[in-house]
Amino acid sequence: MAVDFTKLKVVKDVGRQDVLFGLARKPNSARVFVGSSDFKVYDFDLAADKPEGKPVGEHGSYVTDAALLAGNVLVSGGYDCRLSWWNAETYQPIRSAEAHAKRIRGITASPDGRLAASIADDMVCRLWDAATGKLVRELKGHEPLTPHHFPSMLYAVAFSNDGRLLATGDKTGRVCVWNLADGKQLAVLDASGNYTWDPTARRHSIGGVRSLAFSPDGATLAVGGTGKIGNIDHLEAPGRLETFDWRSGKSQLVVSLDSKHKGLIERMAYSRDGKWLALAGGATAGFVGFFDAVAGKIAYQDAAPMHVHGLALAEDDATLYASGHGKLLVWSLKG
Repeated sequence: MAVDFTKLKVVKDVGRQDVLFGLARKPNSARVFVGSSDFKVYDFDLAADKPEGKPVGEHGSYVTDAALLAGNVLVSGGYDCRLSWWNAETYQPIRSAEAHAKRIRGITASPDGRLAASIADDMVCRLWDAATGKLVRELKGHEPLTPHHFPSMLYAVAFSNDGRLLATGDKTGRVCVWNLADGKQLAVLDASGNYTWDPTARRHSIGGVRSLAFSPDGATLAVGGTGKIGNIDHLEAPGRLETFDWRSGKSQLVVSLDSKHKGLIERMAYSRDGKWLALAGGATAGFVGFFDAVAGKIAYQDAAPMHVHGLALAEDDATLYASGHGKLLVWSLKG
């Protein structure tokens, strides 16, 4: 049955005073854990009439992401360069470690919850054992400097659905695909269309790969970011999506959101059957959209009431949970 994306509507809107970043959702529930600009990690039950965030724990700076692991373990990370593990039910701290030399940008859990992958501005992806917190492996495939000799950033990380692959993406548009069994680099993809360098007025760069998603069969890798920008003081280009046959290294197609929906594609999630891809992000304003993977085009796009930083698609492929500037949202495709 075809999905009618025009039925998308907000069914829960939770206002906040802070900025909410990465979001981790407990499977088969409306419960989400979110990192905040107030240095805390919160637990929200979005099925409640009036959801209120329960503080789980605190970092020394912005908490940029969180992931739920096996055994009711939550791991969070942020600009303090630390990873902290918590009991997701009691909120008791389990351990904390200085995991990276620079700001942590993202954390994601393997499909079986046994591994956590963290990325940071030290340009290293590290894999951690969920049960012990021990470092399993380091993946180093990204340069610390941009081609113009400025510090780069490692923004995006994603596991394949079978847990055998991991992809990482950086500011310059370099994407690496890794075999998790041995840490071997399987492919390097060029998504530099997401990177803008101003060689004259500002000597500054912007953009980069901000989100990654493997198709359910693992054959296609979707790369999200933003198009080439004229005035790099602003995210003035529309959101940009590129898909790759990662095994051959070939770009399959590039599509852009319309000019009303500018900024970064911060998060993406494939439907269970792989026929479409939800995406969201923003600049000053936010957006949400859907890519028809069969037709190879954007099927629907709309404004979001905030810049979206976190996105999760429920098991019914009809409910989306989002976090961002001053809000938590629940969208429904059920009409």
